[in-house]
Amino acid sequence: MGRRDLVLVAALAAVVAVAPGCVSKKAFRTNNEQTDTRVGSVESAIEANERRIGDLKTETDSKIAAVDGKASRAVEVGNAAMSRADQAAETAEAAARGKLIWTVTLSDERVKFSFGNYAVPDDAAAVLDDLAGKIKGYGKALYLEIEGHTDSTGSEQYNYLLGEKRATAVRTYLNTRGGIPLHAMNTISLGESSPVADNTSPSGRAQNRRVVIRVLE
Repeated sequence: MGRRDLVLVAALAAVVAVAPGCVSKKAFRTNNEQTDTRVGSVESAIEANERRIGDLKTETDSKIAAVDGKASRAVEVGNAAMSRADQAAETAEAAARGKLIWTVTLSDERVKFSFGNYAVPDDAAAVLDDLAGKIKGYGKALYLEIEGHTDSTGSEQYNYLLGEKRATAVRTYLNTRGGIPLHAMNTISLGESSPVADNTSPSGRAQNRRVVIRVLE
């Protein structure tokens, strides 16, 4: 039974309840016509209400879409701003570091940083002694950045700690044997994150087990 039929039945029931007894055909037709009119008015009101609901939903969807668009644009602007800030920070950091004077790399191929080892190899002593002599004879204050690197064997955390130990060992040697002040040197571990060769071969892993010393003015 449809909506119109339900409304008609309800209206007829009301007519019967108000006018008990026998009803003439003419009165019945009149009541029926009046009921149809009322049913039509109710249906028209329902349809109008449904249209208003549909219009309201369309308007709401449009507003939501507009808000979503603004939010997306805001995120894009924010990401662009963060990118510019990161670039500015990198530029400022590079400026603060000063001019690169020398770079010395102690790798397993040259000084035998053997697997899992962080002690300064004997072969590295001559290289570090020569570097310390150059630094002290330069005539200006210099700053050292000492990076510790590893191959990819082992866990990431293990390699990070191993790289840190290698960099610290070189810093300690340059201080105790080379006379370079500790405050003039900074250490950082990059672990396995910055390979210079393929870790799938023994020779590649040997190149990645290294300490890089950058001397800056």
